[in-house]
Amino acid sequence: MKLPKKLVIASHNSGKVREIGELLSPFKIICVSAAELGLPEPEETGKNFVANAELKALAAARASGLAALADDSGLEVSALRGAPGIYSARWAGPEKDFNFAMKQIEEQIKLTGSKDMSARFVCALSLALTADQCHSFVGTIDGNLCFPPRGNFGFGYDPIFVPTGERRSFGEFDPAEKHAISHRAKAFSQLVEFLKP
Repeated sequence: MKLPKKLVIASHNSGKVREIGELLSPFKIICVSAAELGLPEPEETGKNFVANAELKALAAARASGLAALADDSGLEVSALRGAPGIYSARWAGPEKDFNFAMKQIEEQIKLTGSKDMSARFVCALSLALTADQCHSFVGTIDGNLCFPPRGNFGFGYDPIFVPTGERRSFGEFDPAEKHAISHRAKAFSQLVEFLKP
């Protein structure tokens, strides 16, 4: 399949846009964000990560007339029965305050009385090549939570997530290291396979 020359990254999250742009950089694709184009953020009404990613990709493709790539991702905490899940960004509130969101997770786990700190990151990537054609790919990475948060790299919940087999949180990973193993990287590798001629 032929790679598009220009692609809308259907997100207003600057950290996510930067990370996807870095993953796409070897393909010489011009990336513009939905925010740069002034595209509205569609309401995420899907019941899972794939449904929300497809909704965002198709909305951006229709509004821009370009191919669009959307990501819906989040943290699923075992002790919280998978929460915050698809509501991961909403837990950070309108100010996108992830320090607040991480404290919320810590407090909610304490309320359950559970000692289970296992969690996983999930990423669904959806590529809309046209206004009505979407292809989706899902990547996950398992790990455990750590409190207090550690590290200044990454974004979102990275400072409280320690991948299985590691001692450092994603917040302590160099971005290139994270890109090699993350949930987004796993979904991205499936996307790349799909786009190969």
